[in-house]
Amino acid sequence: MYEDSWYSFVPELQQRQPASTTQTTGHRRKQSLLEQPNAAADTDAEEPLPPILELQDDNSPPEPTVARRAKSYSDLYGMARAQVPGHDTRKRSKRKQGGRTWEALAVPESVTASLPAEPEPYDDALQKELLRASQRELYYDELALAERHLDALIQDANSALAVLESLCQSFNTVDEQTSSFQAQCDGLLAEQQHLQALAEAVGTDLQYYTYLDSATRRLNAPGAGRLVEGGSFAEILTTLDSCIDFMTRNSSYRDAESYLARYQSLLTKALHLLEVGFVNHLTKVSSEISRQVAATQSESARHALAYGRFEELLLDSYSLVPNVQAVVHSAYDEYGQLSSSPNAATYANTASNLFRSYWAARERDMKPILQHDLDAFRAEAKESSIETASRNFVKQCFERSDNEASLFRTIFGLDAHYSTDPDSAFVVLKSPRAVLTGANVAPIASNLQAVLQGSDLHTVCNFVGWIMHEYLLAEYDEEETPFAGRCRGLAARLLEEHLWTFTDALFEAEITKSISKAAVPQEALKIGPVTAGDISSNAFPHVKKALELLALFDQSMPKERCQRNSPVIFKIIKETIATLQRAESRIRSTKPAGTDPDLFMVKNLLILKNELMTLEIGDVRAQAPSGGLVGHMQHFSQIWDTVRAPTHLLGGLLSSFGSLTTYIPGSSRLWSRSGSNTPAGGGGTPVIGAAGPTQAVDDAGEQLDGLLRQSIVGFTKRWAGLLNEGRSGKLGGKNVEKLERELDEMLERAFGGQPEVVGKLKEAIQIEVDGLVRAKEGGRSFVTRV
Repeated sequence: MYEDSWYSFVPELQQRQPASTTQTTGHRRKQSLLEQPNAAADTDAEEPLPPILELQDDNSPPEPTVARRAKSYSDLYGMARAQVPGHDTRKRSKRKQGGRTWEALAVPESVTASLPAEPEPYDDALQKELLRASQRELYYDELALAERHLDALIQDANSALAVLESLCQSFNTVDEQTSSFQAQCDGLLAEQQHLQALAEAVGTDLQYYTYLDSATRRLNAPGAGRLVEGGSFAEILTTLDSCIDFMTRNSSYRDAESYLARYQSLLTKALHLLEVGFVNHLTKVSSEISRQVAATQSESARHALAYGRFEELLLDSYSLVPNVQAVVHSAYDEYGQLSSSPNAATYANTASNLFRSYWAARERDMKPILQHDLDAFRAEAKESSIETASRNFVKQCFERSDNEASLFRTIFGLDAHYSTDPDSAFVVLKSPRAVLTGANVAPIASNLQAVLQGSDLHTVCNFVGWIMHEYLLAEYDEEETPFAGRCRGLAARLLEEHLWTFTDALFEAEITKSISKAAVPQEALKIGPVTAGDISSNAFPHVKKALELLALFDQSMPKERCQRNSPVIFKIIKETIATLQRAESRIRSTKPAGTDPDLFMVKNLLILKNELMTLEIGDVRAQAPSGGLVGHMQHFSQIWDTVRAPTHLLGGLLSSFGSLTTYIPGSSRLWSRSGSNTPAGGGGTPVIGAAGPTQAVDDAGEQLDGLLRQSIVGFTKRWAGLLNEGRSGKLGGKNVEKLERELDEMLERAFGGQPEVVGKLKEAIQIEVDGLVRAKEGGRSFVTRV
């Protein structure tokens, strides 16, 4: 890499001989080591130069040196150390110190000091010129050497690039020549991957066929029953599910139907083994618990045995209970709804069998405890209050039901929510049993109904109302506890499915007994005076009973149920109207003294209508507001103020009454079951069951409003005619004042303490009288139409 001139450069420097000069007085500059070997000798070099300060500090670069070549690898280390500045200085100083041989010729300082000082000429400009010349020559040499090195590097790089270019061209040529071979290789690789995927798919599908023999051997082995207690049983069920699902999805595969039937048979076999194993374990635990429960008389000990000890023994079964939970979860989801898996029906059938076996065992274990609770309830009902005993029994049953539900969730891992789906777990658990299941409230209802059957209606209504207010309408200041939530659900189902229907039956029996078939004495047809300011004190006895039943039903039932086609309200109104019509017919036929049939109907129908508006059919009111309107017809002005046309008297009264559908939404079809027959002449009050054309009535509310309007119109028109005839002298001299006094006494006796009602009726009569007078003066007959 280096030229020969480089290697000849160093020896020439080493072989250079100093120019022979004559030693003169003073110091002479030595020949420069930087002088080139071929340079011409300077003619003035022989001239003496002024002395220079050898120790002068300047900015000149160090003297160039040429590193010697290493003779060996060990010598290379020595050369590297020699290049260190400090090491070279020390070595050089030692060499100088070791080479001192002129010390013997040294002149003593005393002699030197006595000699005269010899001047030393010095030329600074010349020294600087020499320094610049030597540096310039040195730089030129270094630049030339660097140029030669760079040229050599460029040539090497060019040759390397040429080689790389030739290699690239060679590779391109090879690539062009091997493109077809590469395409063939790619095709072979793709085919290999396709065959590999097919092999994996075939192997995956094949395992669904090969598992049949393994599952058959395991499930038909003599000790197959012990599999249900191991952790591998759940894996067997999962694999069978996968195989059945695969055969179902790929029914076109060879022998798929045969394998599907065999896998389903194996699944049924496995579930039967689980069912047998669980029943055997349950029977073993139940026999031990029932014996211990029967042997003790302590209620707390029985509770501990029936729940704590039973749970401990039943869960001590290795993996049997987890396998049972796996089957239940395969049949139902977390809310108790049937799962969507293909084998959900099979699992649900097994789960239903497991549930029945479990509750049968629980009935055997809990029979002494349940019988003791039932005996205590019946004894308390006979000795003390039936209502108090029923309340205590409900609380006790709710607590026991919650304990049973917690135990069931621990064993089966299922918390079934309320559902009407026949395939849900809730319906399976709801089936009637003697023991409470958390979803079954039939035992509570049956025991309560057996005791309440012989009690009066007030007691039943108070008890039903207590359940509603205690559990359904209770307000919790803090967050509701899980136990309170479960009690709320049990109470709602107890009322909805059993007690409300039971109470409705008692109401209907009471309506039939005290309204429909109750005898009406002759004294009840007379309108007596109002006592204690209560407008209903002199009402018809059947109307009083209807008001009592309406208030009782409203207090014991929620508002939603009273507004939902209640058959009880319908029957109360229908039977009361029928009884009033029969009483009116008797009054018209017997004509008791001091009783007007129209006024009789007006009074009783107004009281019935006022009570319906007061209760608002569903608004629970235990009592009237303090200082309120007990016994007053507080809604009469609201009814009367809606009269639109004064000349037509009460022609618009029907719109003011409205219909019961205003208070009972959606009840038109229910109320329309009642009808009314109107006499052929069209006059008088329609009578149910009377002969004549049948007039369809939309609902019982409209029938009530129609009867009330007709009675008011009949009363006012008749008395207006009497007063008009009295004033015209057609009554045979009967005094008008006597008629007015008789009218006042009749209205005061009927509506004592209600001046507003009396005033409105007298005003209506006067309006009717004025209408007759105007009609007479006009020479034409004027008949008020309703």
